[in-house]
Amino acid sequence: MSDYKKTLRLPQTSFPMKANLTQREPQTLGFWEKEGIARTMVETNSQKGAFILHDGPPYANGNIHLGTALNKILKDIIVKSRNMQGFAARYVPGWDCHGLPIEHKVAQELGEKFAQLPPVAVRKRCRDYAAKWLNTQRKEFKRLGVLGDWDHPYQTMDPAYEAATARELGRFMEKNAVFRSKKPVHWCCSCQTALAEAEVEYKDHASPSIYVAFPLPDAKLAAVFPQADLARAHVVIWTTTPWTLPDNMAVALHPEHEYALVEADGRQFVLAEYFVPGLADKFGWQTWTILAKVPGASLEGLVARHPFFDRPSPIVLADYVTLEAGTGCVHTAPGHGREDYETGLKYGLEILSPLDDAGRFLESVDQMAGLTVFQANPKVIEILKENGRLLGSEKIAHSYPHCWRCKEPVIFRATTQWFVSMAANALRQRTLKAIREDVQWIPAWGEDRIYNMIENRPDWCISRQRLWGVPIVALRCTACDDVWFEAEWVYQMVERFAKHPRGCDDWFEAPMEDIIPAHKPTCSCGGQWKKETDILDVWFDSGSSFAAVLKERPELSLPADLYLEGSDQHRGWFHSSLLIAVGNEGAPPYKAVLTHGYVVDGEGRKMSKSVGNVVAPQEIIDKFGAEILRLWVASVDYTEDVRISDAILSGVVDGYRRIRNTCRFLLGNLSDFTPQDALAYDELLPYDRYALDQALRLHADIQAAYGRYEFHKIYHALYNYCVTDLSALYLDISKDRLYVEGQASRERRSCQTVLWRVLMLMLQDMAPVLSFTAEEAFTHLPAALKPALPSVLCMAAETEAPCMDVALRERWGQVLAIRAAIVAAMEPLRKSGEVGHSLSGQAVVYIDEDLQTALAETGADLRELCILSRVDVHPLGQAPAEALATELGGMKLTVGTAAGGKCERCWIVTPEVTESNDLCARCARVLVEEG
Repeated sequence: MSDYKKTLRLPQTSFPMKANLTQREPQTLGFWEKEGIARTMVETNSQKGAFILHDGPPYANGNIHLGTALNKILKDIIVKSRNMQGFAARYVPGWDCHGLPIEHKVAQELGEKFAQLPPVAVRKRCRDYAAKWLNTQRKEFKRLGVLGDWDHPYQTMDPAYEAATARELGRFMEKNAVFRSKKPVHWCCSCQTALAEAEVEYKDHASPSIYVAFPLPDAKLAAVFPQADLARAHVVIWTTTPWTLPDNMAVALHPEHEYALVEADGRQFVLAEYFVPGLADKFGWQTWTILAKVPGASLEGLVARHPFFDRPSPIVLADYVTLEAGTGCVHTAPGHGREDYETGLKYGLEILSPLDDAGRFLESVDQMAGLTVFQANPKVIEILKENGRLLGSEKIAHSYPHCWRCKEPVIFRATTQWFVSMAANALRQRTLKAIREDVQWIPAWGEDRIYNMIENRPDWCISRQRLWGVPIVALRCTACDDVWFEAEWVYQMVERFAKHPRGCDDWFEAPMEDIIPAHKPTCSCGGQWKKETDILDVWFDSGSSFAAVLKERPELSLPADLYLEGSDQHRGWFHSSLLIAVGNEGAPPYKAVLTHGYVVDGEGRKMSKSVGNVVAPQEIIDKFGAEILRLWVASVDYTEDVRISDAILSGVVDGYRRIRNTCRFLLGNLSDFTPQDALAYDELLPYDRYALDQALRLHADIQAAYGRYEFHKIYHALYNYCVTDLSALYLDISKDRLYVEGQASRERRSCQTVLWRVLMLMLQDMAPVLSFTAEEAFTHLPAALKPALPSVLCMAAETEAPCMDVALRERWGQVLAIRAAIVAAMEPLRKSGEVGHSLSGQAVVYIDEDLQTALAETGADLRELCILSRVDVHPLGQAPAEALATELGGMKLTVGTAAGGKCERCWIVTPEVTESNDLCARCARVLVEEG
């Protein structure tokens, strides 16, 4: 038997079964870099024109995490797949290098020295810090197998980029869309700067909830409520920010709500009738009576008194007052809320906010001077108790804004800031129109999300009280604080930034005589000009990337085909980019926007150091290789939050092993095959034609899924194909022909032709995701089969249509259903041991005319398909009584052990094999033909 076994044509390949990814991947990376594959990949297939994926800049601060790894791998899959589909898809990576997080880190490192350093010295430290982490992250991203122009990334701290950012500001200024005003904005007392909406996170926070009685001694009250006693009358407000009460300027009511005058506890109270019963219990009123009711509009203009300062607090009207919570009477501090501010403008109220940048009350605030806003909360409550104005107090947990960087609670504080107007030049309306008409949002819910954000957002606060960023190019009067700027002068400064080796450092270094324009504007008050010290919001920086990168790099263009980032960027980069582009270009910077979710642990929990469930990408790479991380990315539905755990990765590893082993089998059975050995489609054996058609259909589906960014469908289709359609079916069935038939026989070459086509299609389908493995398999292709290309990534994805008509494909479906029924009937015999190897079995099949037609039209060989030694087919009417019924209505069968002897070479059981003849006729013929 050993002699016969030597004649079998078993798989031969140097492609190893064990991947050893952690060792081989760095070698592949070195090959890609040495050979310039990122560039060659773009140049090889570009007949369909450019496809531009614009990289959203990650922050150059710290090592990458699984979220950034997910993001970069998704982008890499898209870029590689588009290149293989014939587009010139260049990947230009970028980094966000300015802003508070980096300045904050530098301040921590310098300690007390930070405040003593000149601005240029601080900026140098920040620049060096950003450059250090940029280089670290670049190495980490490249280790993921991400190909791109890593030697020429864009950086928001590059002089050319800073100049472009300042230019976009100038373009808004030229359109009279930039203004400076005192308005309440999110303010971080810890970081001592204004924050944009995108820099605010909402988390649970415990706040004091208090109900306060404002005296209402206005004589006009009697005209509204004749029962009113002015000495005992009060209007009741509710607030969860007691510290804002020192800045109260009014009490707001809804004009249409019903308000009651309630007699209770020896006093009279005005509040919304809706709340009276519930608040009576909360306040401990034993008895109470509603004396009268009027709509809120009747109370407008009445003047209450501040609960502990000697000043008026008029009653005003506002539509935003609701009956969801509180009293229906809203404490109004125009210096500490957007809606309060708008009401203050309407009624001419003072915009009072007597706080310093650290959130401490100024000396002018009696009893609160020197206290932070949160220290003032208990003080305010204490004062209210002492003067009898506190009706109720408790703690409540609610969603409250926190700083994205320091994680501390933030406040609304009225400060003088720079804004881009949402009304000027109809920016809001034009942006909303662009969202609906000009952009594809993936998933579709992203459209409504960003639409609602733009529809309801206030004017864009673009100023920050920091050093590390692009300065707001304007002059400020030292006497009256008025400002001056004009577009032509701003553009002159832009040119200076572009030429300066450190860009915007010029603004901080240059003497005033170099900054002030030639015509020397003077302030109307006669004061002297100084340079504005505020810098731009970093979201303005990153949002200008389309102008700094897409418009400036000759290999790119505007708009981009795709922006791809996490779902939080609807209020971040997607948002700011859209506003700047619509404002200055008149159109969005992107044609499509794709968002992905967050990475969470196996139980769906957010990754947190305190929980101990944080997994670094490098941990996975060191253990499994980057390929497993890439395959995990492709396996999940990234449009939602994606889970990762040891169990999930174990499943990915198993899936990878199945795909790799399939490649190994295909390579092993093509070692002696050349393109000249390939058969034309019509020359293939029937089942081979069906298998090729199936492979082409799968390939078409996968390439379409790449186009739709549905990578999880690609993974599952490829996995199921390898495990079910190939390994458990076609390859298993084909082993007999591959190993036993003559080397150059039609039977073997027909199968090899399909294996070759399947392998080349699989490499094309795998390469964007399993780039390392596809490259390894490509290098192990027999020389005769290897395309004259430097890399698998330079292959062009085939576009050949499936080759079988629908009717014949359906007939093959019937044939495979017959096979499934036979295999299912054989299984009990195999489990009982009556039949060992499947070739020990045989079946007699009884089928109706329709199934007989299917067999005839397909030309299928049931013996080969079922891997049995014999299958006989008869009309259904000849089925004996003991024949087994099947789920196919037109089929019955009997199964059993095959009669005859076992061929020592192919293991088929046949009467041809006897004690004196240990070979079947086929094997004997092959041995003679092969010499």
